[in-house]
Amino acid sequence: MTKNRMEAFSDGVLAIIITIMVLELKVPHDASLDALLESWPVFVSYVLSFVYLAIYWNNHHHLLHASRGVNGSILWANVHLLFWLSLVPFTTGWMGENHFAAVPTALYGVVLLMAGIAYWLLSTAIIRHEGPDSVLRKAVGNDLKGKSSVVLYAIAVPCVYWLPAVSWCIYVLVALMWLVPDSRIERQLRASDHQSRENRE
Repeated sequence: MTKNRMEAFSDGVLAIIITIMVLELKVPHDASLDALLESWPVFVSYVLSFVYLAIYWNNHHHLLHASRGVNGSILWANVHLLFWLSLVPFTTGWMGENHFAAVPTALYGVVLLMAGIAYWLLSTAIIRHEGPDSVLRKAVGNDLKGKSSVVLYAIAVPCVYWLPAVSWCIYVLVALMWLVPDSRIERQLRASDHQSRENRE
């Protein structure tokens, strides 16, 4: 399987996940502004989850752009990531409908944690396939950004039961950390292209 086919499959799955999530937004039965404001927890949780899915879509694109091909390990690592992302609509809806109660919010954090681990496993599988001198390996280095995200999620989940505001701040903080597509990969790709042109000349 080519990486283009895997990327197209992943794009399709992510599009379906976002579609399912937006369909969970229920239209208020009353035409008043008060009825709309009552739905704010659902809308806020939807916005955060939409941002997370957009982040994964952007960075997944950059991840595959930096690779030359895929193998069985990469395919399974990719499916593993998509599995956890497919649970985002369920946890988003449960959390919003219950006004950010502890258990739904903790489960939301667990899904984010597992998705973060799955993304790290995918990038590790690609690096293992591409080799230590690959563009991706040079770009991510020790991947402090990815590892710190996983640690922050792990802190946020238990905090929900004692300091829920801290958990939400962590969820937003990690999203802000990844809001801009991974510039490390873009810089390394430009450097690699420049080096290739120089070698040809």
